[in-house]
Amino acid sequence: MAVIQWTDSLATNVSKFDEQHKRLIKMINDLHEAMSSGKGKEAAGKVLVDLVNYCGTHFSAEEKLMITHNYPEYAAHKKLHDDLTKQALELKKGYEEGKPVITIELLTFLRNWLTNHINGTDKKYGPFLKSKGVA
Repeated sequence: MAVIQWTDSLATNVSKFDEQHKRLIKMINDLHEAMSSGKGKEAAGKVLVDLVNYCGTHFSAEEKLMITHNYPEYAAHKKLHDDLTKQALELKKGYEEGKPVITIELLTFLRNWLTNHINGTDKKYGPFLKSKGVA
Protein backbone atom coordinates (compact mmCIF):
# COMPACT_ATOMS: atom_id res chain seq x y z
CA MET A 1 0.00 0.00 0.00
CA ALA A 2 1.34 3.42 -0.94
CA VAL A 3 2.09 5.91 1.80
CA ILE A 4 1.14 8.79 -0.51
CA GLN A 5 -1.45 8.58 -3.26
CA TRP A 6 -1.47 11.15 -6.02
CA THR A 7 -4.82 12.90 -6.10
CA ASP A 8 -6.05 15.97 -7.90
CA SER A 9 -5.86 17.80 -4.57
CA LEU A 10 -2.04 17.79 -5.00
CA ALA A 11 -2.16 19.19 -8.54
CA THR A 12 -0.56 22.57 -9.20
CA ASN A 13 -2.04 22.47 -12.72
CA VAL A 14 1.42 22.99 -14.18
CA SER A 15 1.76 19.62 -15.90
CA LYS A 16 5.57 19.52 -15.90
CA PHE A 17 5.71 20.02 -12.14
CA ASP A 18 2.80 17.71 -11.41
CA GLU A 19 4.68 14.94 -13.27
CA GLN A 20 7.81 15.71 -11.27
CA HIS A 21 5.82 15.63 -8.02
CA LYS A 22 4.45 12.23 -9.03
CA ARG A 23 8.04 11.01 -9.45
CA LEU A 24 8.92 12.26 -5.95
CA ILE A 25 5.84 10.47 -4.58
CA LYS A 26 6.99 7.28 -6.30
CA MET A 27 10.39 7.57 -4.59
CA ILE A 28 8.70 7.86 -1.22
CA ASN A 29 6.40 4.94 -1.97
CA ASP A 30 9.40 2.85 -3.12
CA LEU A 31 11.06 3.49 0.24
CA HIS A 32 7.88 2.48 2.05
CA GLU A 33 7.66 -0.71 0.00
CA ALA A 34 11.30 -1.53 0.80
CA MET A 35 10.66 -0.93 4.49
CA SER A 36 7.61 -3.19 4.39
CA SER A 37 9.72 -6.00 2.93
CA GLY A 38 12.52 -5.51 5.47
CA LYS A 39 14.89 -3.75 3.06
CA GLY A 40 14.40 -0.17 4.25
CA LYS A 41 18.00 0.45 5.31
CA GLU A 42 19.37 -0.71 1.98
CA ALA A 43 16.83 1.43 0.11
CA ALA A 44 17.48 4.53 2.22
CA GLY A 45 20.84 5.25 0.60
CA LYS A 46 19.46 5.01 -2.92
CA VAL A 47 16.46 7.16 -2.00
CA LEU A 48 18.74 9.80 -0.50
CA VAL A 49 20.95 9.91 -3.60
CA ASP A 50 17.92 10.01 -5.89
CA LEU A 51 16.27 12.67 -3.73
CA VAL A 52 19.29 14.96 -3.72
CA ASN A 53 19.75 14.58 -7.48
CA TYR A 54 16.10 14.93 -8.38
CA CYS A 55 15.43 17.82 -6.04
CA GLY A 56 18.17 19.74 -7.81
CA THR A 57 16.52 19.12 -11.17
CA HIS A 58 12.99 19.79 -9.95
CA PHE A 59 13.79 22.86 -7.87
CA SER A 60 15.86 24.37 -10.66
CA ALA A 61 12.98 23.97 -13.13
CA GLU A 62 10.49 25.59 -10.74
CA GLU A 63 12.84 28.42 -9.88
CA LYS A 64 13.67 29.12 -13.52
CA LEU A 65 10.00 29.63 -14.37
CA MET A 66 9.47 31.73 -11.27
CA ILE A 67 12.35 34.03 -12.26
CA THR A 68 11.25 34.18 -15.91
CA HIS A 69 7.75 35.27 -14.92
CA ASN A 70 8.72 37.44 -11.91
CA TYR A 71 6.86 35.30 -9.39
CA PRO A 72 6.37 37.57 -6.36
CA GLU A 73 6.98 34.79 -3.79
CA TYR A 74 10.15 33.51 -5.46
CA ALA A 75 12.58 34.36 -2.62
CA ALA A 76 10.51 32.60 0.05
CA HIS A 77 9.94 29.59 -2.20
CA LYS A 78 13.64 29.32 -3.04
CA LYS A 79 14.49 29.39 0.67
CA LEU A 80 12.24 26.38 1.25
CA HIS A 81 13.97 24.56 -1.60
CA ASP A 82 17.39 25.47 -0.20
CA ASP A 83 16.38 24.25 3.27
CA LEU A 84 15.21 20.85 1.96
CA THR A 85 18.31 20.47 -0.18
CA LYS A 86 20.49 21.15 2.86
CA GLN A 87 18.58 18.61 4.96
CA ALA A 88 18.76 15.99 2.21
CA LEU A 89 22.51 16.56 1.75
CA GLU A 90 23.05 16.20 5.51
CA LEU A 91 21.08 12.94 5.59
CA LYS A 92 22.98 11.64 2.57
CA LYS A 93 26.35 12.59 4.07
CA GLY A 94 25.47 10.88 7.34
CA TYR A 95 24.43 7.76 5.48
CA GLU A 96 27.68 7.76 3.48
CA GLU A 97 29.66 8.14 6.72
CA GLY A 98 27.95 5.06 8.12
CA LYS A 99 25.56 6.82 10.46
CA PRO A 100 22.33 4.92 10.81
CA VAL A 101 19.46 6.36 8.84
CA ILE A 102 16.22 5.54 10.58
CA THR A 103 14.01 4.90 7.59
CA ILE A 104 10.66 5.52 9.31
CA GLU A 105 11.90 8.99 10.22
CA LEU A 106 13.14 9.53 6.66
CA LEU A 107 9.85 8.32 5.22
CA THR A 108 7.79 10.52 7.54
CA PHE A 109 9.99 13.53 6.84
CA LEU A 110 9.71 13.07 3.06
CA ARG A 111 5.98 12.43 3.09
CA ASN A 112 5.20 15.39 5.33
CA TRP A 113 7.57 17.76 3.58
CA LEU A 114 6.31 16.92 0.11
CA THR A 115 2.60 17.10 0.88
CA ASN A 116 2.97 20.25 2.98
CA HIS A 117 5.20 21.90 0.38
CA ILE A 118 2.86 21.12 -2.50
CA ASN A 119 -0.27 22.17 -0.61
CA GLY A 120 1.30 25.13 1.17
CA THR A 121 3.52 26.76 -1.45
CA ASP A 122 3.55 25.00 -4.80
CA LYS A 123 -0.19 25.34 -5.30
CA LYS A 124 0.25 29.11 -5.03
CA TYR A 125 2.41 29.29 -8.15
CA GLY A 126 -0.02 27.22 -10.22
CA PRO A 127 -2.58 29.99 -10.84
CA PHE A 128 0.19 32.58 -11.22
CA LEU A 129 2.09 30.59 -13.84
CA LYS A 130 -1.13 29.61 -15.59
CA SER A 131 -1.98 33.31 -15.91
CA LYS A 132 1.37 33.69 -17.69
CA GLY A 133 0.50 30.98 -20.21
CA VAL A 134 2.38 28.13 -18.52
CA ALA A 135 0.37 24.93 -18.39
